[in-house]
Amino acid sequence: MSSDFKTHGSLVRNVYLAPVRTYSLLRRHRVPLVPLAILLIMAIIGAFGPFMAPNDPDFGDPAEGLLPPFWMTDGDFSFPLGTDFLGRDIFSRILDGAQTTMLTAVLALTGAMLIGVTLGLISGYVGGFVDMTAMRLVDFMLSMPALLLALVVVAVLGPSLRNLVMVVVVVSWVPYARFIRGEVLSLKERDFVTAARAIGSSPRRVAGRHLLPNVVATILVLATLQTGAIILLVAALSFLGLGLPKPNSAWGVMISDGRAYLSFAWWIAIFPGVAISLLIISLNIVGDWMRDFFDPSLRRSQ
Repeated sequence: MSSDFKTHGSLVRNVYLAPVRTYSLLRRHRVPLVPLAILLIMAIIGAFGPFMAPNDPDFGDPAEGLLPPFWMTDGDFSFPLGTDFLGRDIFSRILDGAQTTMLTAVLALTGAMLIGVTLGLISGYVGGFVDMTAMRLVDFMLSMPALLLALVVVAVLGPSLRNLVMVVVVVSWVPYARFIRGEVLSLKERDFVTAARAIGSSPRRVAGRHLLPNVVATILVLATLQTGAIILLVAALSFLGLGLPKPNSAWGVMISDGRAYLSFAWWIAIFPGVAISLLIISLNIVGDWMRDFFDPSLRRSQ
């Protein structure tokens, strides 16, 4: 009986102390809690935004057009962030546009990551003519302004989700190739890679089993930092009319719709702009923290 009581007391104490220990661990590693919370909220909105929207994001009553946010004169609680010139609910469009914007960013990021990491592994490990050719391609891509190249390609192919993702992939794979190549050039001289080659492991096995796991941290940091740039590029192309076509509720499209009304209906463009800013700033802060956390020299100094 006494043993059961002690066990129960220990269990209760561990459950009570778990949040405290977790918080202490997060503080010790200086985890950016607020940006992480914002990213979590944005991820939930991106996944379930259309289902959370209180009104139809694509249709509205023109008679209710240009209503201000609810806290202003003539505002309506049914449209908490106001309406646009067609009477569409800004809040519902932001929730719906989050899914479109983030889906485009995730698809483009995945494609850029696959191409860049694969090319970086092959270039760094094989070397020679393959490495020289890959790096000249990287130099060529770096010499081209990403936004200008994206504008030209989308203008030729036409605005659509597929073309937008393809263009963003084309201009976003370069950082992965450069950084992963540099990591592989260092790793392939290590003893564990030499031992793997000595026992007859194929280049494909060495790259997939020994090199790739050692560059995962770099990939994660690059992905976190580059997601913000991709979201900004997607929004810029949509703003210029070369991204997702209207009446899509992507955030860049919403800002484009509201630019003519900034002087008297600022909420149409400002609120989606705030959403983009919060997302990109949070991604950059988390990316900076991940870069510092995975840096071995900084870990040793701490």
